Formats: sequence, C-alpha cells, structure tokens
Amino acid sequence: MDRVQIFDTTLRDGEQSPGATMNVEEKLAIARQLEHLGVDVIEAGFAASSEGDFEAVRRVADAVSRPIVLSLARTREQDVDRAIRAVERAKRPGIHIFIATSDIHLKHKLMMSRKDVLDAAVWAVTRAKKHLDYVEFSAEDASRSDPEYLIEVFSAVIEAGARTINVPDTTGYALPEEYGALFRRLRERVTGADRVIWSAHCHNDLGMAVANSLAAVQNGARQIECTVNGIGERAGNTAMEEVVMAIKTRGDRFGVDTGIVTEQIYPTSRLLAQITGLTVPFNKPIVGDNAFAHEAGIHQDGVLKHRLNYEIMRPESVGLDSNRLVLGKHSGRHAFVARLRELGLDTTDVDMNVVFERFKALADAKKSVYDEDLIALVAQQSVRGGASDRYVLTYLNVTSSSMAVPHATVKLKIDGEEVMGAGTGDGMVDACYKVIDDLTGQHPRLERYAVKAITGGTDAQGEVSCLVSEAGITVLGQGSHTDIIQASALAYLNALNRLAYRRLHRQQVQTAEVGP
Repeated sequence: MDRVQIFDTTLRDGEQSPGATMNVEEKLAIARQLEHLGVDVIEAGFAASSEGDFEAVRRVADAVSRPIVLSLARTREQDVDRAIRAVERAKRPGIHIFIATSDIHLKHKLMMSRKDVLDAAVWAVTRAKKHLDYVEFSAEDASRSDPEYLIEVFSAVIEAGARTINVPDTTGYALPEEYGALFRRLRERVTGADRVIWSAHCHNDLGMAVANSLAAVQNGARQIECTVNGIGERAGNTAMEEVVMAIKTRGDRFGVDTGIVTEQIYPTSRLLAQITGLTVPFNKPIVGDNAFAHEAGIHQDGVLKHRLNYEIMRPESVGLDSNRLVLGKHSGRHAFVARLRELGLDTTDVDMNVVFERFKALADAKKSVYDEDLIALVAQQSVRGGASDRYVLTYLNVTSSSMAVPHATVKLKIDGEEVMGAGTGDGMVDACYKVIDDLTGQHPRLERYAVKAITGGTDAQGEVSCLVSEAGITVLGQGSHTDIIQASALAYLNALNRLAYRRLHRQQVQTAEVGP
C-alpha cells in the first residue's frame, strides 16, 4: 500500500484554539504521546513568535526521536534562523516555511507583489536548505490563489530544495471536488512535482476539513496535516482520528495506509482533552462518548446479533476496551503502572508516587475505577501540581443548606507560602471562587463553567472546565475529583496558573499572521 504521512500540528495550529494554550511540560506530555501514536511529523510550535514557543520547540526536539520535529517560520531571516536553532538538537529536524499566495492576502495583508512573494519564498527555502535537509513550504490560502501562480511558486521552491509542498485550505473555503482537482492540476503542471511529497492542510469552517483532506489523498497527496480532536483556530483543523480511521476503514477506496497505531487514538484524545480542558463532544466521531453507543432497541438487537450490522469499526481498534473496569482499591502499584502502559500513557516525567496515591484515594472513594479515570489522573499530574504552579490547593471546606448562605474556607500555597481565607457566595462554587480570588489577588472574568462525569455512576469523577479571561488573555482550566466542588476549585486554580504562565511568557507577535 501507498503510505500517507500524518503531520500533527496539535502543538502549533491546535494550540491556537481559544483557551487551548499549553505550557512546556504539557506540550512535552502530548509530544511523547504523539510519538507513541505513530505520527510522522510533529509541528512543535512557531519558534519566532515568543520565548515560550522557542523553548517548547527545543524541548520537544530533545524529547522525541522517531518523528520529524518542525518549527513554523515566515519568510523572514529572523524567523528562519530562530526555527533552525530551535530544532537543531532534534534527531530528525525540519522547518516549515510559509507565505500567503492569494491576491486578497497579498493586497490586504502582506502589501507585496506576486514577484516579491515569489522571491521571498525562494530566498527562505534556499537559506533553510543550507542548514536542514527537510524543508516544507506552504502557500498560505492556496485554495483561494490563482492556480497558475501557485504552479510558478511551487516550481521555484522545489528547485530551491523544498521536499514537501503544502497546499492549505486556510479559510476552510474549498469544496472536496475542487480541492482534489487543484492537487491533480498542480501535480500535473508543477516542475519537479514527482520529487516532493504533496501535503493537505485543511480548516473546518464549513465542516469539510476531513472530506477535503481525503479528496486530496485521492488526487495524490501523501501527507495530511491535522490535529488531535480536530482542535484549532476558529472551527478547528482536520481531525486526526477521523481522517486516519476513514483511510483505515475504507481502504477499499483509498488504497493507502498510515503508520498510526490506531489503538492509541482514544488515549491520545483523552490526554489532550484533560490537558487543555477542551471537552470532546459526546457525538464526536471515533472518540466521542456516543461513538460506539447504541440506544435504539432495533440497533441494540442488531449489534447483539452481529456487530457489523451497525458498527463499521470495532471500539478496540481505537483503544476503547469493551470491559472498562480495570482496577480497584486492592490493586498494587505494579498492576497500576502496567495498566497505564497498556493504555499508552507515557509516565517518563510523571511522579508515580503522587499519581499512585491519588489512585488509591480515588479507589477508596469509588466502587469502580475505569480507564478514563486513570487517564484523568495522569493528565492531572501534567495539568496541576507541578513545580511551576503558583497556586496549589491544600484545604477546602464548603457548607451550604436551604436555611444558610453558602460558606467556603480555602487554604492555598502561593509560591510555596501557605495562606487561608473564608467567605460566602451565591452557591458553593461561587463562594469558593470568591475566596480564591481574594487570596490570590486575581479577579478574572469567568466566561464559561461546565461539568461532566468522566464515567457513569453516582461516585463518578466529575470533570470541571472553566474558561476565564483577563487583559486579553483567555485560558481554560480543568479539574477532576469525585467531589464536584473540589473539582471546581482545582479547575479554577488550574486556570489561574495558566494565566500566570501566559502573563510570564507573553510576548507581542510582530504581525497578526498565524500560519497556513
């Protein structure tokens, strides 16, 4: 079978999803899991955009060995050189250079002529090629560009040394038929087309990112650029899990394969959701809670008689175990660690003593511990409790009744120093959050608050996500606990820690450009 490379941009384009900003340690956890998943390329960030992004790219380059690690770069000397420095220690380093080619972008954003853009593209690829063998070039907004101009630009950058050519549908404007036809035309007309890998990078503004990516594959694309859970700017990017499973399930039509270890799809999806706080919708294909659920009596009967009546994929193929009950309070450390590894969770930088203690406490509180609970425990170690956290919850007591005003007592460690406060509010969560605000001196706006159960049962862990904003920064906080008020406090503190991280590392990007 032909091989389609999977280029994962969760850490770059995916992180541009509002509220999805990750710190360096969280990015490392995702990068290691992406390596377990089997992705071919990891776009680790945009090194020139900030010191934080530069450090994240460099750390990811150090952490993984099999995937190519890229940094995005504009066609500017500072961008190219910074990207090269960020990936220089990678086992397989690369650079992803982009510039817009549509007339609307040239006129209203770049204020450059077609010749200027062509010259800049060739210059950047030539400069990068002196230092790195793997150079990818993207024509931002290619789907709205003049095809004849694209042919000219792509021919020139291939001659300059580009190894991969990306044809982005930056605005999600294209239809599958016309996007596929564009690839067919470019592969027929571009000089040197047979020497490069053709790549599809689609956005989901009209809900066609996956369909467009598959149309590109049917017309010769051999790399798909995507994100876990489809996160990304605006309506998101091509969802990795959907496009991979479409290729696997309909191999009769595509005749291609990917190197993805599909059994790692669900653990990867859950890890990202836990770290970012971006909850996966119940009806999300492949990884949503309802993806393999059957409620209608006719469907249940059909599935019981023969799975293929209503299931085109087996849940086990994406990492879902039909028997979710795995461990209990009598389980030992060895069985616990072994199950984490079976789930594909990387524990290299996880304090297993802390995680095991939390597991035992959870097992005491719950009758049954499920795989989702274990994934949440490991993710929490990345999300909170790290040395970089300014705010750590050490004690919480909340009281409420129909005859009294809700009251909260909270004890925190702030930069290692313990402080305590108490107060009232309009409900237990409100009281808790007001005390935390007073103790930390932070008063962000709570934009959204959501609660869901990780598993079934009245003793299930509650997963709380809260979206907060302050001074133009918006972040998502996440917390999990069998006590929903405790989970709420953990989520809010996680958000405050993320705000502190963003304030510390925020650096003005020179232009409003955000990539292909």
